[in-house]
Amino acid sequence: MSKLVLITGGSRGIGAATALLAARQGYAVAVNYASNSLAADEVVRQIHQSGGHAMAVQADVAQEAQVLAMFEKIDAEFGRVSALVNNAGVVDQTTRVDAITLARLQRIFEINVFGSFLCAREAVRRMSTRHGGSGGAIVNVSSAAARLGSPGQYVDYAAAKGAIDTFTIGLAKEVASEGIRVNAVRPGLIKTGIHASGGLPHRAQDMAPQVPMQRPGSAEEVAESIVWLLSENSSYTTGALLDVAGGR
Repeated sequence: MSKLVLITGGSRGIGAATALLAARQGYAVAVNYASNSLAADEVVRQIHQSGGHAMAVQADVAQEAQVLAMFEKIDAEFGRVSALVNNAGVVDQTTRVDAITLARLQRIFEINVFGSFLCAREAVRRMSTRHGGSGGAIVNVSSAAARLGSPGQYVDYAAAKGAIDTFTIGLAKEVASEGIRVNAVRPGLIKTGIHASGGLPHRAQDMAPQVPMQRPGSAEEVAESIVWLLSENSSYTTGALLDVAGGR
């Protein structure tokens, strides 16, 4: 398939919205999930119902063996990926740095940072002209937290997303001559389930007054930016960090 995108964390929130939009734009979609197979299957069902091509594929992106198995399964069933969205990510309960644990730090960085590196590595091995590929695009989902720091809540998450920003810039320069573009989107306050997983289900709405546009964003608004960065409409854009944050 000429346009095949792997979306990590594709079963919910920004990932699911991106999967549905990419399918409407003609991509075959590999919907990655860590544990919620029912949610991933529902995204796949919606894509199939609209005439698109999709598959659900399980992998914890923090586990190298699972990442390798995921790419091998996609290779066998759909072919080489031509696009990757590194969307899988987690927060934890709000806390200050002086109360943080090593176990929490390891989980945050293993999923948000190491997982993105592992998936990008495997994608580059398939896309790069250096490895016999025909090029492609990678979009990393960072966060406005990388700029803002998230004091008193998620400094560890913000630091992980800062690493994603640097990773995006470095990888973009590394593979620009090999047919691969690498960019990032930095969502702000977006109405998704990630806030509930951090113990603040109403966080996006509660913090809306801090946003110049006076509202939280939607997963669909972020998806539009991601799919644009994947597309040939952004053919001269690489190494960009695109804020989708309502001016915050």
